[in-house]
Amino acid sequence: MAEVATRLGIEELRAYWASQRAPRSAKSLPQDVVKTLLAGLRLNVLETLRYLHHEQPSYAEFEAWVIERNGGELKEASLDRLRRALAGESVGAEVGHLDDVEGLSADDLTHWDEHGYVILRNAISPEAAETAELAIYDFLGMDRDDPASWYRTSLGHSIWVPLLRHPALVANRLSPRIHKAHAQLWGREDLWVTIDQGGFNPPEREGWRFPGPHLHWDATLAEPHCLELQGIVYLADVAEDQGAFSCVPGFHRTLKQWLQSVPMGVNVHDHAKRTLTMKPVAAKRGDMIIWHHLLPHGSSPNRAERPRVVQYMSLRPTRFAYTEQWKS
Repeated sequence: MAEVATRLGIEELRAYWASQRAPRSAKSLPQDVVKTLLAGLRLNVLETLRYLHHEQPSYAEFEAWVIERNGGELKEASLDRLRRALAGESVGAEVGHLDDVEGLSADDLTHWDEHGYVILRNAISPEAAETAELAIYDFLGMDRDDPASWYRTSLGHSIWVPLLRHPALVANRLSPRIHKAHAQLWGREDLWVTIDQGGFNPPEREGWRFPGPHLHWDATLAEPHCLELQGIVYLADVAEDQGAFSCVPGFHRTLKQWLQSVPMGVNVHDHAKRTLTMKPVAAKRGDMIIWHHLLPHGSSPNRAERPRVVQYMSLRPTRFAYTEQWKS
């Protein structure tokens, strides 16, 4: 195991392992470094934490697991890019030069500034989207054309699909248009894409009601309020009533004032659910919705005839400003 244990040569990985193994005695890495580290090693955050906490592996075993998660191989070029980025060196886009890649238009960027979300049209090709859509149906053991199959126990009472590394989903994470759009919004190209799951939201029926997530934030509400992006790719057309992603447009610009208006002693999330109205965002197969993480957002009940099938992903730079304190 000694050869495996030194094969990756990333000291931050050892520090992360140590911080999870002995949280009270090991120094924790900054949050942005951890996110870059895991994304750069093609690891999902939750699966990594579950493995570390449940298995309590040695460092050699942890590195072997990381390699196994990557099909037995991590390319040296990818590891070198990650090492250099973590060392503070400038690295370009993972997908190559973006100068000639079409991204968000001037109108798109204006919409982003005003509303805090934008639809990246044709983020991936319709063919790539359909391939990923079918992969999700296959993973769940469902038939796209058989509504009776959409409610099998493989889904559970959830819209989350823990499919992480199917080749179709992996390919979508390398879309140059997705990387270009995020580079425009971040103002830099050293981006790292998360290894996120899929989603399947079937039409409501007796015995299967929409379980959420309802209106929420995935961000701390403590100040300072920093930029971070979240995203969802529609793998099939989604109408407004089809369980569409929903948000409160423009709220990233008024969050601070709104928080000050919440009555003393009232739970912020309860107040938001009572007083804020989300807008469902329809889009086509292969479109991606990117939103500012300070927008209250959620999914919505599917009252149409077809499921909503999606892939989640976020892209972040190597280092970025964030608020340490967690306040919900």
